[in-house]
Amino acid sequence: MKGHTPRKRFGQNFLVSPGVIRNIVAAIAPRRDDNLIEIGPGLAALTAPLLDAVDRLHVVEIDRDLIARLRKDFPADRLTVHEGDALAFDFATLGKKLRIVGNLPYNISTPLLFHLAGFAGCVQDMHFMLQKEVVDRMVASPGGTDNGRLSIMLQYRFEMERMFVVPPDAFDPPPKVDSAIVRLMPRPASELCVHDEAVFARVVTAAFSQRRKMLRNTLREFFDEPALAALGIPPTARPEELGVADYVVLANAVFDRTERFNGSCPR
Repeated sequence: MKGHTPRKRFGQNFLVSPGVIRNIVAAIAPRRDDNLIEIGPGLAALTAPLLDAVDRLHVVEIDRDLIARLRKDFPADRLTVHEGDALAFDFATLGKKLRIVGNLPYNISTPLLFHLAGFAGCVQDMHFMLQKEVVDRMVASPGGTDNGRLSIMLQYRFEMERMFVVPPDAFDPPPKVDSAIVRLMPRPASELCVHDEAVFARVVTAAFSQRRKMLRNTLREFFDEPALAALGIPPTARPEELGVADYVVLANAVFDRTERFNGSCPR
């Protein structure tokens, strides 16, 4: 680990397996002119091979000791280091067609994924290493217990694919769980048919707030049973039984009713 002690508060588990590193870089398939950004470069296990493949690389790092190493080991005209928390970083400042990669800290992975979803309009693709359990939730299908708020919110914005599993011994220190690589591709604007994304987020959050309860209970703020049935949603269904399209229908119904109540023109 070259003298660096991993910091638990930053969720640091450093990738050390050469074979896994090669597989990740191959999955990303970087090209010379890519607008590539790495989150949490750490000890540069991915940074070095990525920089070999592109003309310029941006990295976002919060650990000052690691930042000093990066600036010492790599030329500033090819590696741009952005010091700070990825959760607060404005990725839109780096331009368009962003290709974002990284071994994301497990302790902030869910809020970071939601933060990144807000920049989907300027993203080409994203490749992340995450806890396998989180990736399973991201790509879950309706009906399974893994299907939840994370699944619905991300699947609305992205096509996602779990690529391969990474065992704990690929890291130092090894985590207590398996990891997995996931690819996210933003959906085209023509497929984003929610009238108001804030309303969509409210409905999804309410539905999964008590996931053991039926929708007639968790969504009673928005609908009574006849209203749910009129939309083709069984009032006795549980939130994990619905897919993205069902939640789009629910959110748009809430939005349209609010617009009518406010006297606005319907969409």
